[in-house]
Amino acid sequence: MFDFESYHVADTPEDAVKLLIENPNSRLLAGGTDILVRLHEGDKAYRNLVDIHQIDQLKQIAMEADGTIVLGSGTCFNQVAGSEIVLKYIPVLAEGASSIGGPQVRNSATIGGNICNGAPSGDSAAPLLVLNAEVSLLGPKGIRRLPLEKFYLGPSRVDLKPAEIMTDIRIAPEQYQGLTAHFYKYAMRKAMDIATIGCAAACRLAEGKLLDFRLAFTVAGPTPLRCPKTEKKLTGMPLNQQMIEQLKQSVLDDLNPRDSWRASKAFREHIIFTLSEQVIQKITGMVGENK
Repeated sequence: MFDFESYHVADTPEDAVKLLIENPNSRLLAGGTDILVRLHEGDKAYRNLVDIHQIDQLKQIAMEADGTIVLGSGTCFNQVAGSEIVLKYIPVLAEGASSIGGPQVRNSATIGGNICNGAPSGDSAAPLLVLNAEVSLLGPKGIRRLPLEKFYLGPSRVDLKPAEIMTDIRIAPEQYQGLTAHFYKYAMRKAMDIATIGCAAACRLAEGKLLDFRLAFTVAGPTPLRCPKTEKKLTGMPLNQQMIEQLKQSVLDDLNPRDSWRASKAFREHIIFTLSEQVIQKITGMVGENK
């Protein structure tokens, strides 16, 4: 039994906004893999819910006429991981989606919920960051869009205004066309575990040099993070062992791993070095395979 105080079901995104305005203390319920656990534990902050998981409009994955890929915020991770569009054009996101929890969790948990939790460990975050994804937010004043990187404000804090809901995640064609990317998650167990560190890298390679290099981590700071200093330093460099050593020396300038009961700061730094090397070797190898 769940100790609800109020429970409302939204039929459309606009209806969800209206219900949030009328019930300002309510939380959105999509997949429920986090909220229902907290409610079961007796957290009173989750006793008022607006249920959006039945809104079909939020469960679509589509490509617009200009090539923009649109992922509905209510899309579950099994759907993301198995989408023909995702596998063909942005397979790095399928890698992230398939690493989340177990099959039952992936069949319920949604990509929008994973982002809106604001958790530093969200497995979809690093792939979406290297794809320069944008989020669409519907509220009382209409739709606003902003880069995913700016959506994260701090640990479990995101730029979601009162009565706003995330409707979709968008990836413009120039952000994925010609791009090679890879995601790797390190966790203490090989399955159904929260990441100790997650890393995604993406690049375009021309004449043996890195172009448009992108690098992102989870659980390496208070939010999922891009690595702007490292990206700037490595862009244009020839692909060789010296470049990889530069990557390993520079990456901690962008990150702030911490001690926790799951792993020490020193161990996380070691994993960051290791994953940095692995993902860059993987994506450059993938470029070679695709030639």
